Amino acid sequence: MNPTQTAQTYQYSHDFFAVKAGSASDFADEFDPQLIDPDNVYWLNLHELNDRESIEKICHKIGLDKLSIESIFLPLRRAKVEEYPTYLFFQLHTLRNNSQDAEQTDQITFILGAHYLLSLQTDEGLHFGEVRERIEKSKGKIRNQKADFLLFRLLDALLDELFLYTGTISDEIDRIDQRIHTQMETDLLRSIEKQKRNLINIRKIVQPIKDLLSSLESMDNDLIEATNKHYYKNLRNSCLSLLEDVEAHKQILDGLANLYYAVQGQRMNHIMKVLTVVSSIFIPLTFIVGVYGMNFKHMPELEYTYGYYTVVGLMFALALGLFIFFMQRGWLKRE
Repeated sequence: MNPTQTAQTYQYSHDFFAVKAGSASDFADEFDPQLIDPDNVYWLNLHELNDRESIEKICHKIGLDKLSIESIFLPLRRAKVEEYPTYLFFQLHTLRNNSQDAEQTDQITFILGAHYLLSLQTDEGLHFGEVRERIEKSKGKIRNQKADFLLFRLLDALLDELFLYTGTISDEIDRIDQRIHTQMETDLLRSIEKQKRNLINIRKIVQPIKDLLSSLESMDNDLIEATNKHYYKNLRNSCLSLLEDVEAHKQILDGLANLYYAVQGQRMNHIMKVLTVVSSIFIPLTFIVGVYGMNFKHMPELEYTYGYYTVVGLMFALALGLFIFFMQRGWLKRE
């Protein structure tokens, strides 16, 4: 994306669409709410909030409340929706594009009017590529619907990103499971904890979105047509599915962590068993060596011509006999 083009505007209807890219200042100067055609839908998407003066100018032109304008630039703690006489204002968190860590999020603000939708992202990211394609190629119903359906499509795109990210976590869980049974690398536990944190962060994103969608679904507002409310219900059900997937993956990771400790304990037990067997073999040999290492003057075996060879042979026979005994009992086999 051209760094000077931080905004795009789409204007479309059933048989027409136009798109224009530029900066926030360009649209602040050109935008005139009085020229909005009620037969068209207008979507303005801003990729960053650095040009506060231009963004505030756009917001003043569409009649946003001062508190709404201020909220755009403040860090969001939890997703929220606010109802005003001429627009709906709500904010949420989603994953930052191309992020490998769920702690990196993007704050998005939506402002829904009668014939327009304004979306503002705190960071540059292409969250809505599929929606743009639907508008440009007239796929599905989007060109036949109003701005509230466009809002549904944008929220659906954000949830799809979360589903894809959850899928990557599922794949990583499978790899961790395989590594536990084969390699048992030392960083496995760190990988498990990292994925658990990612799942917790996803849950922090999805749960507020679910509550927000519940509010939109039950809201009695002309900006959201009654015939389109079932779309928001479907989105809320998708959030429930996401939360169920997150909880299921978290339980699997808890099980893998327990399995990791169990396998580590089993391997340690095997090591201790081998060391115990080795000690059991050498204890009687040490006893024999200790007996004949005593400095007594009168030891009858010392005068025997083949005494050394007899004792060494006895020690080898004893060690071999104990080794065979332990092998027959299966004490040296790895399970």
